[in-house]
Amino acid sequence: MWAAPSRRTMETMTQDVNASGVKRLRRSSTDKMIAGVCGGWAQYLGVDAALLRIMLVATTLFGMGAPIVVYAACWVLMPQDD
Repeated sequence: MWAAPSRRTMETMTQDVNASGVKRLRRSSTDKMIAGVCGGWAQYLGVDAALLRIMLVATTLFGMGAPIVVYAACWVLMPQDD
């Protein structure tokens, strides 16, 4: 049912780990539509950013705008990646 992650995915995931072995949550400067929040979360979680964006829009429509506040807070609090 689920395919094994590709070598490219595994390389990308290991690049997100710093020298101490801890993954850092940062806004993406390359995979962004507005501020890079979904791209940063996608890199951190190892999922596709498009999936997170679709989920954000769906929960905003059905959740009466609460995810917009969370997105704005992440935009302000998450540092930009290098």
